[in-house]
Amino acid sequence: MGRRTWWWVLLLVLLAAAGVFGWRQWPASVEVAAVQRGPAIEAVYATGVVEPTVQIPVAPRTGARLVSWEVDEGAQVRQGQVLARLEATDLERTVQEVAARERLARANFERTQKLVNEQFLSPAELDRTRIEWEAAQAGLRRAEAQRDYSLLTAPADGVVLRRDGERGQFIAAGQTIYTLACCAPLRVSAEVDEEDIARVRVGMPVVMRTDALPGQVFDGEVGDITPKGDPVARSYRVRIRFKDAATMDVLGKGGLRTGMTMDANLIIGRHEDALLVPTRALRGQQVWVLADGRVQPRSVVLGVKGNERTEVTKGLAFGDQVVLSPAEKLREGQRAKAAAPAASAASAS
Repeated sequence: MGRRTWWWVLLLVLLAAAGVFGWRQWPASVEVAAVQRGPAIEAVYATGVVEPTVQIPVAPRTGARLVSWEVDEGAQVRQGQVLARLEATDLERTVQEVAARERLARANFERTQKLVNEQFLSPAELDRTRIEWEAAQAGLRRAEAQRDYSLLTAPADGVVLRRDGERGQFIAAGQTIYTLACCAPLRVSAEVDEEDIARVRVGMPVVMRTDALPGQVFDGEVGDITPKGDPVARSYRVRIRFKDAATMDVLGKGGLRTGMTMDANLIIGRHEDALLVPTRALRGQQVWVLADGRVQPRSVVLGVKGNERTEVTKGLAFGDQVVLSPAEKLREGQRAKAAAPAASAASAS
């Protein structure tokens, strides 16, 4: 009985060993993709906002209640055109009061001038009345200017982008109630991280997209870079010009409107016919390659890195099958089989 028991134990051990060996030799199922060729685009990513190149806020110099609007949003206006009227009853009365004083000062001057000519008064009296009249004239001009502040006028030719406030509302001095776009087309004001700004140059091509207009791509170029960055956001402002004049209309005829957010890729370089692998196939500077039913690790030299695809300059050949999202448990020489067909080519950007 003892010898038979040992035989059964030995048989079970051999079966377990055979099972472990068979399991280790069973092909692992891995998702693979083929190394493709395509353009590798090195770019700096930034987010920005569409804005007019010249934007003019219009605000009253003195506080008063809003009486009426004279133009609506989207209207074309000319320099000096009245945009809105503020309450000016007290100012008008002040003008009337000062105007009466000016008329009195002028009459006194004219009477004094006659009396001086007839030698009834000295020339000094004429000088005094002249100065009083001139002071009254200056006071009248000042009162009229203050009254005219109640008329908000366009400082230049342009388009009304926005209008704020309601009739009867008190508008404080300096509170913007009109925003005009003047003299120039739309542009994009983007924020570039301080780690990338050294690679950005004026004239650099830019490719832009916005969620508001899916499927549309807008071409532009870097117009200027602000010399001082934002130490809090750790970014620099970059202004981008559109290349297509049809997209520049401030009224949105080209589809773009002021205030839309834009995703911008500032193109640093472009490598044509580069070897590309899916970025998720990388594990540092290494990939796993499936060949002849077995997986092998392979060191690679990387070029342009993208979110979806990355350029490989050394270590792989066109058509090599690389393992996507390789598991930590993969072993060199392990048997494996492809679980999915190779993915189609795409650019690294």
